[in-house]
Amino acid sequence: MTSQPQATLLAVFAHPDDEAFSVGGTLTHYARRGVRVVLACATRGEAGKITVPGMTVDDLGQQRERELRAACRALEIPEPVFLDYHDSGRYERTRFDDPLALMNVNPLDIETKIRALIADVQPQVIVTFDPHGGYGHVDHLQIHRAATAAFFSTGHLPGGGPQRLYYTALPHAAAQGLARMGQNLDPLVYGVSEGTVAVRMNVAPYAANKRAALIAHGTQTGEQSLLGQMTPEERAAMETRLLGTETFAIGGTRTPLPQYPLRGLFDGLPGLEDLDGERR
Repeated sequence: MTSQPQATLLAVFAHPDDEAFSVGGTLTHYARRGVRVVLACATRGEAGKITVPGMTVDDLGQQRERELRAACRALEIPEPVFLDYHDSGRYERTRFDDPLALMNVNPLDIETKIRALIADVQPQVIVTFDPHGGYGHVDHLQIHRAATAAFFSTGHLPGGGPQRLYYTALPHAAAQGLARMGQNLDPLVYGVSEGTVAVRMNVAPYAANKRAALIAHGTQTGEQSLLGQMTPEERAAMETRLLGTETFAIGGTRTPLPQYPLRGLFDGLPGLEDLDGERR
């Protein structure tokens, strides 16, 4: 008789700190429920912007790797897996000539790495960026495309491959809030309707974990970051959203949906129903 594989969630993102902002509370939630959480990070954020005035770092990639490992400890999840690509950067930091910059890599090559990781860890659930990459970063778009392709091309694996694919989802109201704070995005393009939100996770019980993870990414959350430049009122509103709720849309499924919206990411998956029920 074949034993049921361990419940496993694979989260695939581009840079250190992507996980803390969008899914940190959800990762802690499932880790505490006994789910094996695997965080794959495509780059080490080498071309990021240091947002702490006067701070100098000899090797930003190494520094951000350390920050991500600290964030994982704060979220109570295992060490991250790196796909060993380079951060493409943005604006004046864009690395057009770096062959390993994610923007310059063939998406099929990225998909191949993610497929190998899927075959190794055998996740039932994959979480990655939405089709707009949150706010349109080219690396986010590359990972969205490659992770989505890997989900669809691994259904032949033993056990039928991953059963669900979820995208991080930014509701219209949240996108409007970001636009008011100076983010150059159209809420009707980058935000989603309430009907698109398939899973709404209450992550308030893990607010301390998520806050600690954000703080761990010190080079990215300093005074010159979006968070650092907010007024106290804006920051309070942002923290209420970031630390209270995380939302997801369905990118693909190989099993019927028992209801809609779903109770959680594992809702209705055979043998794993208890993960999104009441604590026993």
